[in-house]
This record gives sequence, C-alpha cells and structure tokens, in this order.
Amino acid sequence: MFCRAMAEWVRPAVFLNVLIVSGVSILVSVFGTSSHSLAQATLSAPADLRVFDTPNDAGQNLTVLWAPGSSDGPESRYQVLAGDGGSSDPSTLKVVAEFPANSHFVRDAKAPWWTRSAEPSWHQFIIKSGKEIELKDGHVYAVTVALVRGDQRGVGTILQASPHPDWFNWNQTNNLLVALGFGVLVFYTIRHAKRKDIFLRRIAGLDAVDEAIGRSTELGKPILYLTGAHDMSDPSTIAAAVILGRVAKKTAAYETELMVPHRDPITMAVCQEITKQAYLEAGKPDLFKDDSNFFITSDQFSYTAAVDGIMLRKKPAANFFMGSFFAESLLLTETGASTGAIQIAGTDSDHQLPFFVTTCDYTLIGEELYAASAYLSKEPIQIGTLRGQDIGKAVILSAIAIGTVVATIGVATGAHWPRLILDLLRDLK
Repeated sequence: MFCRAMAEWVRPAVFLNVLIVSGVSILVSVFGTSSHSLAQATLSAPADLRVFDTPNDAGQNLTVLWAPGSSDGPESRYQVLAGDGGSSDPSTLKVVAEFPANSHFVRDAKAPWWTRSAEPSWHQFIIKSGKEIELKDGHVYAVTVALVRGDQRGVGTILQASPHPDWFNWNQTNNLLVALGFGVLVFYTIRHAKRKDIFLRRIAGLDAVDEAIGRSTELGKPILYLTGAHDMSDPSTIAAAVILGRVAKKTAAYETELMVPHRDPITMAVCQEITKQAYLEAGKPDLFKDDSNFFITSDQFSYTAAVDGIMLRKKPAANFFMGSFFAESLLLTETGASTGAIQIAGTDSDHQLPFFVTTCDYTLIGEELYAASAYLSKEPIQIGTLRGQDIGKAVILSAIAIGTVVATIGVATGAHWPRLILDLLRDLK
C-alpha cells in the first residue's frame, strides 16, 4: 500500500518537471534564435573607407572610396555625409548624397584604368561643390559613409580630406601621346616632301584658277573675290584668305584689277595685308590699291544686294566664292552666272554645296578648300603638312573602326578587357 501511494504521488511531479523543462527549452530556443537573427540583421559600417582629393581636376572635389559589403543590394542604401573638418560626430554631418547600395562603382566612373585608385568592384562617389555643400580649395572637411536598411544604420569612420587643384590631368595622357605622335608624323612628312615630290590628286577647280584669271586679263575685266560670311576665327575664312594671296599674286603679275568686298572689318584688314604682300612678291608693289579690299556691311542681305550690284555694273569676268556661306549663296552665284562670268566656289558649308555645284563652273568640296593653298603653291612645307594630316585622318578612322568592333565584343560577351582598349581610344575629361 505504501509503495502504491508513493508511485501515485511521484507520477504527477515527474510530469510537472517534464513540462517545466520542455517550456524552458522552448523559451531558450525562441529567444536564442531571435537574438541570433537580430545579431545577423545588424548592419556593419562600410569597410576600407578612403577619402582624398579628387586627382586630375581643377579643385573643389573630393573622392570617396569604400569596399563592397555583404549587405549591398537594392533594399539597402548608402549615404555620403560631409561637414567641416573639426566635426567628429556623424549627427553633425550633412547628407550630401544617397543612392542604392548596388550602384556607384569604380568601373562606372569616367576615369581610365591607368588612373584608378581601387578595384572596379569598389564603390566610388565624387563630392562636388554645389547646393549640398560648398567645397573650398585648401579647406579641411570631414567625410564618412553610412549604410542604411530600414531603421538600421551603420556609419563608417569619419575621415578628413582637403581639395586642391592639380597641375596635370593624367586622364588625358592618351590624348597627349596622340598629339605628340601626330606632331612627329607631320615633321616627318614635311622632311620627306623636301626631299621627294609627293603626289597630290588633281583638283579641277584649282587648275581652273589660272584660266579664270587669264580670261579676265584678256577681256580687260576685273576679278571679284568673296571670303565668306564668317570672321577670321573660322577655318574656312582663313583658308579663303590664304587662297586670296595666291590669286592676288597672279592678278598682280597679269596687272588685272581685283575687287574683294567684305562683311567683317577684321577680315578686311587681314586681307589687305595679304594682298599687299602678294603684290610685293610679284614685283608689282606700285600696282597695289588699298581700296581693292573694301568693307560694305555686316548685314547679310544688304551685303548680298551690294555685291549683286557690283556684278551687274562691273561685270567681272571671274568670280571666286571661298569660305562659309548661308542663304546668300544662291543669290550671289545666280547673279554672277547671269553676267557670263566663270565662277569657282569652295566651301565647307555642306548645306550650301548643292547651290554652288548647280550654279558655278567649279566647286571645291569640303577639305579641298583647305588643301588649295598647298596645291597652288607647291611648297614642301604645306604639302608635307597636308600629307601628314591625311595620314592622321586615316589613323583616326582606323581607331574608330577598331573601337566600334571592340565595344561590340564587350557588350556581346560582357568581358572586361575591351574596356582597357577603349580607354586608350576615347577622349577622357
């Protein structure tokens, strides 16, 4: 009886102990798992944070670099904080930028591979002087980066840096090498032109210059020469002025009257000196007239009307239209054609080329205008320069073709090596 009573009393106690132990185990398991999850959810601060003056710039910029973290992703964000250099509390710094954690990589920057400061997979952000913060050269600033996800935030170490301008932009090293190579090429072709004749293809419009001047001389009529609508800052106007020197030298030798109306007073002054020098070289300085170059007006159609009147009154036997032209081109050339003059035009204005080709006897298209001086003078320096430019253009076209193929391969395959080649071929700023 006693043993049975003891068994009946112990059985509920054991059962109660089992319940207590089981409950404690469940609680420990639940709270332990939650604590572990919270520990895992805690965001770590950006690692290997670096802040320094942005290299190869004009100043007022700071570069921030940091290593990619395990928490990077579209659900996380990076905040770039900056403030005065004396600040050591992140709460006193201002958020100057915020972006997804899976963006702003070194590989996305414009800097070429030879000036990169970190691996392509690292994060990079350039703090520029603007509305968020005004950066002054030589002033020290405190900068850090924070990783944010929801209500959690991991702030990196606060670092200090100072912006300042640089003397040399190493991003442009490839352009410097190309410029030096092009200069060496031009010097070589000039030296080659002095020792050996270089072939220049025939340009009918330039071969007809002597014919046009000779016709005017035989008929006893003047020559009309126009230098275009732009001023001396335009390459086509410079080319037109150089060609004027060759034409003026011929007119001086043949003692033919030359008329050069202008739209720009600076161009008129330059062309006066060119014409005077041409007459001096021809040995006829006494035939030079200051009023052979004269200013009319800067207004487009007033100038056109005045030149048309000169054509109808003087009836020149040869008209030269060299330089850049606009809507007045057809009005001028139609009037000249109606007087029976031989007309030679040259322009790089592609929108006016159809009108010149239709109404003129000869037309210099595009770069033929720039080659005219070398073609007419036959000087080795100008011919060598022209040959060097042609070779340089061939090299540039080849680089464009190679770059197109390499870029296509890079996009199709996702490989990284095409970027190394493209950095060498592109203009980096």
